[in-house]
Amino acid sequence: MKIYADRSSSAARQLLTDLLVAAWVYASIRGAMWLHDLVEKLAVPGQKLEGAGSGLAENLAEAGGKVRRVPVVGDELTTPFNEAAAAARAVAEAGQDQQDLISDLALVLALTALVLPLGLVLFGWLPLRIRWIRRATAASALRSTAAGRDLLALRALANQPLRKLTRIDPDVAQAWRRDDESVVDALAALELRGLGLRSARR
Repeated sequence: MKIYADRSSSAARQLLTDLLVAAWVYASIRGAMWLHDLVEKLAVPGQKLEGAGSGLAENLAEAGGKVRRVPVVGDELTTPFNEAAAAARAVAEAGQDQQDLISDLALVLALTALVLPLGLVLFGWLPLRIRWIRRATAASALRSTAAGRDLLALRALANQPLRKLTRIDPDVAQAWRRDDESVVDALAALELRGLGLRSARR
C-alpha cells in the first residue's frame, strides 16, 4: 500500500498536509474541551446552592429531632423544623438540577464546536487521501508490467491535459494504437507523475 508519493516534493507536501490535519484535529478537540470546561464553571453556583441546601436541611432535621424530645409539645414544635428542612432540600435539588443543565449544555456546545472541523476532515480531506492511496497503490502495482504500463497510458490519454499529451507526440492517440513503446512509456510516466510516483525501471 502506498501511503506517500515516491517523489520527494510530493511526499513532503503530503506529509506536511497530514501533520497540519493532525494538528487541526488536536486543536479542535482541545478547543472543544476548553469550551466544555469553561461552561462547566457556570455550575459552581449550583454546587454551592446544593451544598448549602443539603447542609441546612441536615441541621434543621437534627434540630427537629432534638426538639421532638421535649415533653408534651415536642411533636408540635418539630413541624416547623421539618417544613424548613423540606424547603432546604428543595433548594439543594434546585442546585443539582442547575448543575445537570449546565453539564448537558457544556456537552452540547463542545460537540457542536467539533462538528465543523471534524466534518471537514472526515468528509473533505479523508476521502481525497484514501482515494489517492488507492489510486497510487494500483498504479504502483501496474507500472512494473507491460500490460500495466499500457493501462496507465490509456488512463493518461483519458485524464491528462491535451497540452501535456501533445508534447509526447503530436498524434499521441495514433502512436498509442500502434503500440509505440516509447510513447506508451511516456504516457505511463505522465500518469504516474501526476500521482507523485516514479516510473518503473526496466
